Amino acid sequence: MDIMAAKDAAEKWGISQRRVAVLCAENRIPNAVMVGNMWVLPADAEKPSDARSVRYSKPEGAVRPFLKWAGGKGQLLHEIERYYPFDGKTITKYAEPFVGGGAVLFDILDRFDLEAVYISDINPQLMNAYQVIRDEVDKLIDLLAGYQREYQPMDTEERRQYYTNKREQFNSLIISCDDKARVYEAALMIFLNRTCFNGLYRVNRHGLFNVPIGSYKNPLICDEANLRAVSDKLKNVQIVCGDYRLSANFIDSNTFVYFDPPYRPLTQTSSFTAYSENAFGDAEQKELAVFVNEMDKRGAKIVVSNSDPQNANAEDYFFDEIYVGHNIIRVAASRMINSNSEARGKIKELLISNF
Repeated sequence: MDIMAAKDAAEKWGISQRRVAVLCAENRIPNAVMVGNMWVLPADAEKPSDARSVRYSKPEGAVRPFLKWAGGKGQLLHEIERYYPFDGKTITKYAEPFVGGGAVLFDILDRFDLEAVYISDINPQLMNAYQVIRDEVDKLIDLLAGYQREYQPMDTEERRQYYTNKREQFNSLIISCDDKARVYEAALMIFLNRTCFNGLYRVNRHGLFNVPIGSYKNPLICDEANLRAVSDKLKNVQIVCGDYRLSANFIDSNTFVYFDPPYRPLTQTSSFTAYSENAFGDAEQKELAVFVNEMDKRGAKIVVSNSDPQNANAEDYFFDEIYVGHNIIRVAASRMINSNSEARGKIKELLISNF
């Protein structure tokens, strides 16, 4: 019988050598045997179907993210869902420590009934909005419906003044940290997100929202049906405002973790100081990689997304180096939020996994 090494199979099938070894260990390749410290398999062996690539039909009336969010993963769900490890009985928990708009979160909540779910982000206004939708959705809907009734009939100049007033009120709440105004703050955040330029959330170095008004003709400010559906899905979700490291108290060998940190800018001029006043540079990316390795040792299933530096510099192996030993694939994505329409288009992003 002609044989080939795992390395040859990896090249033939277009997957990593580590993945071939996993398939052999799981007895998914007939007649594969371990010789010394390496796997060998029949030269005519066929690549097993990848259980991670099973597609699920989206249920009718599925929930959607309630905010438009820079870096949102809606367009990459078809790639990320290939990694969902919930088919068996081992992975029963989900953690997303950089939740953002929650595209992956809501996709998973729609499809799977899990024992426990944890989400977090360092943006206090964002996490307050999640908590308010979960706990006080009726009050939130009342406020948003009022904003919609007032805003829709206005002309351009009236809308501009209304928007500016609401932005000032939102920033006043950020400064005051008034816990009694939680619902009001969440309503203002959603209103601004629905009516601002490009649905962008950006703050200045003082943490104040500074995005100008957009030009939407009839923005849907109060999406009542979706807000109620989101509220229902979040009922048993642990919502935390804080650093991703806090998730260590939740993550174990039964957990699937998706890390979607602020992306490393492709060029010095493309840096986007978006979600908070806190920077996330190369040092922070390296610290995250160390944390990912620690969670990997616990047995968690992990996926990390980030920009691909090789879009700008073919010799930039930053992520290949800090995530050495993990599986890294490059996938096509669209740069959707950019003030220059000519700068929007197809680029490569990274999906990094430990399985």
